[in-house]
Amino acid sequence: MSNNCDTSNLNDQFLIAMPQLKDSLFENSVIYIWQHSHEGAVGIAVNLPLPIEQRELFEQMDIRDKRQANSSQFVLSGGPVEPNKGFILHDGGEHWNSTLTLENGLFLTTSRDILEAIAADQGPLNYLVVLGCSGWGPGQLEQEIGKNSWFTCSANHELIFSTRFSEKPKLAAATLGFDISKLSTDVGTS
Repeated sequence: MSNNCDTSNLNDQFLIAMPQLKDSLFENSVIYIWQHSHEGAVGIAVNLPLPIEQRELFEQMDIRDKRQANSSQFVLSGGPVEPNKGFILHDGGEHWNSTLTLENGLFLTTSRDILEAIAADQGPLNYLVVLGCSGWGPGQLEQEIGKNSWFTCSANHELIFSTRFSEKPKLAAATLGFDISKLSTDVGTS
């Protein structure tokens, strides 16, 4: 399968790992690209849960979790860059400190105040708590796409905020009309 996408602007796109990325840091990942330019690209994996729940993270940060007992979600691994830095990808506006406005009603916040709001059940309706991000230098992502390591599709809120983490690669591929499980791990060009 050839990936004939326009790689000049990948903002607000999903990168879906091709099967040949098996046994890599990006195996089975779906990455939301929030920034792409001639200087490189930055995104967050939206489907790689860590073995830690938000409740545990809040406890480590001395934030009292006032939510119902069954409301905690897993913290996700956003990628190998800055793995100890927290990012909250959400749809709740920009009224928190350190918030970046993204495309299509999405925001990225890195400040503690949004975590305190989430723990008080006053945070955004939809959000992911993520540690780390994914990054590529100038031209690096375009080369990887050219080598069929990734395919791309438009991002959508429903898939970003779904908690069906293991199904996200399949669901993202389905938006392009194919079943990712039927792709070969063989790499080559014709």
